[in-house]
Amino acid sequence: MERVETLVAEMTLAEKIGQLNMVASTGVVTGPSGSRATHQGIRAGTIGGLFNLWGADEVRAVQRIAVEESRLGVPLLLGLDVIHGHRTIFPVPLAEACAFDVGLWERTARAAAEEAAADGIAMTFAPMIDVARDPRWGRIVESPGEDPWVASELAAAKTRGFQGGDLAAADSVAATAKHLCAYGAVTAGREYASVDVSERTLREIYLPPFSAAVAAGTAAIMPAFIDIAGVPMTINPTLLKGWLRERVGFDGVLISDYNAVAELINHGVAADSVEAAALALNAGVDIDMTSNTYTQGLPAALDRGLVTMADIEASVRRVLRLKERLGLFADPYRRGSAAPDDRDGKSRRLLAREAARRAIVLLTHRCPILPLSPNTRRIAVVGPLATAREEMLGSWASAGRPADVVSILEGLKAAMPDCRIDDARGVDIDGEDERGVAVAIDLCAHAEIIVLCLGESAAMSGEAASRTNLGVPGRQRALAEAVLGLGKPTVVLLSSGRPLALSWLFERADAVLATWFLGIESGHAIADVLTGKFNPSGRLPLSWLRSVGQAPIYFSQRPTGRPTTPGVHYSSSYLDMLSTPQFPFGHGLSYSRFVLSNLRCEPAVVKAGEEVQVSLEVRNDGPIGGEVTLFLFVRDLVASVARPVLELKGVRKLTLGADENRQATWRLPAQALAFIGENLEPVLEAGRFEIHVGQTADPAGFLTGVIELAT
Repeated sequence: MERVETLVAEMTLAEKIGQLNMVASTGVVTGPSGSRATHQGIRAGTIGGLFNLWGADEVRAVQRIAVEESRLGVPLLLGLDVIHGHRTIFPVPLAEACAFDVGLWERTARAAAEEAAADGIAMTFAPMIDVARDPRWGRIVESPGEDPWVASELAAAKTRGFQGGDLAAADSVAATAKHLCAYGAVTAGREYASVDVSERTLREIYLPPFSAAVAAGTAAIMPAFIDIAGVPMTINPTLLKGWLRERVGFDGVLISDYNAVAELINHGVAADSVEAAALALNAGVDIDMTSNTYTQGLPAALDRGLVTMADIEASVRRVLRLKERLGLFADPYRRGSAAPDDRDGKSRRLLAREAARRAIVLLTHRCPILPLSPNTRRIAVVGPLATAREEMLGSWASAGRPADVVSILEGLKAAMPDCRIDDARGVDIDGEDERGVAVAIDLCAHAEIIVLCLGESAAMSGEAASRTNLGVPGRQRALAEAVLGLGKPTVVLLSSGRPLALSWLFERADAVLATWFLGIESGHAIADVLTGKFNPSGRLPLSWLRSVGQAPIYFSQRPTGRPTTPGVHYSSSYLDMLSTPQFPFGHGLSYSRFVLSNLRCEPAVVKAGEEVQVSLEVRNDGPIGGEVTLFLFVRDLVASVARPVLELKGVRKLTLGADENRQATWRLPAQALAFIGENLEPVLEAGRFEIHVGQTADPAGFLTGVIELAT
């Protein structure tokens, strides 16, 4: 603190504002594209942070300018979007969420932090913890799915993984929880569009993951681009100051999203950069990412009395404290000074393979053709994703390289060396040329098994990648129809960053697996599942829709006065489609068969401060060992405010051998039954609650008990 106060006292206004200015740094250090203006800004102390620069030599060179050539020698804050790996690319976040494994989530974040820190990075703009329920929105690929309980668990795990036990350690990076908040609720699933949700929805769905990130110690938080009910999040003092700073107690750094401060003019809430800068600073945003609005507008805003020096200095202190917490003053070169352990990357590749195969979801298995028989002698691997290494990296590949990726075809060939495996692209991912279909069909006609690799390109999901047509793009359906028309055993692998509406495919293929974008070990992980080396265990963290017309769709809807009732016209339903999802939240098949029985909730009556023990028996009736995922849901039957028909309160995973029987147990605190009451404050009301345990959110598979909360 003494160093921080001394620096603030010595800084000129330009240097203070410089600490709040983060700029894009691609090419600023070496090469013909090097920016002389950026170098000069660092020397002058008017740039306090850079992003999109990595590599030990590059980072050291630019940090040296700040430390040795600027007047006060304040080190730079160097950030990068390390979303699902740095050099070792893990599955995209939506895929990794399918594992429902807090330990795995933390381990992959730790590995990413170690690699990023070795490349000189001190801050990542992750985890992305936006609850997402509309697959039209491209950034659903970065999300933990539809449920706030899952998002909260992931938020805490990723924060711990990135930051480690000591934020100043050479292998730790500052986490930035994003995007506060409700970004996943953009109108019509359209990127950057407005959001209009109730205060209750904010408090119940979209804010809890950020509370969890703050509780886990996240160093920074990023407000979303979007507005909520007309107030852009970049200037929302009610949420940024009132809720986040005062109520939740966050004392870290708030950093704007890319160019978001300047875009306040487009939002229609600021006339110019002076007003935009003043509004953002007064709302509590400390760092202006890349727009230069603070450097351009804050001096005039100060002169006009729109901001105070105290407000500017408060933000400067928070930025400097973060740099101090990161150990940058003690040793500005500690990150990037040494390679991470295990230089050949073997342990990280093993972790990537584990994460990838645990992310795979077996969606359908109409005919028992999996796992593939070791006696299979000829397989045809067709489709545009079979050899697409670059696509497997997903939409945020950081420093990942396509050359490091094991493709689907390569993985299968490595796993089945005695089997003849022919391949043909057939069609492109997104194109109209069908001339390759005939070649693909000829290969399929001579094969025992067909592996059909369909889906999106990586660029079709992610930021600015909203879609209204959620089928397979281009002429992929034509290829699939021709393949399925052969009547041969066919396994379909869907590579995508979102659920795809493909009812026609699910009805005809013998087996369909959601393989998402699994990172560098994609091919090996998929082969592990197809050959039975790994029993699929992935479960959907969202409801998989039948048609885009159902979006948004999620399990925790509130009850209606006219519930969905088949055959009843005046009920909550569609004329042309079922109201239920294609696959419910939690869906995922296995090569094992798990049977649940004997649910017990003890005691049957609890009071505030007490807890209920929920237990049941689980048996693996399948021929091989496997992992079962169990979901604990609660329903408040009568409350002062209508409660969702289901609320997720816990997850348990058990590994059972063939014919093995085990018990699963939860300890459910009475406080977990609280909700946001009529006055928008948490309330714990007496009443009856249903306790449901199942392998998905489909009530047909539930075991149900009832407890009472007494006053």
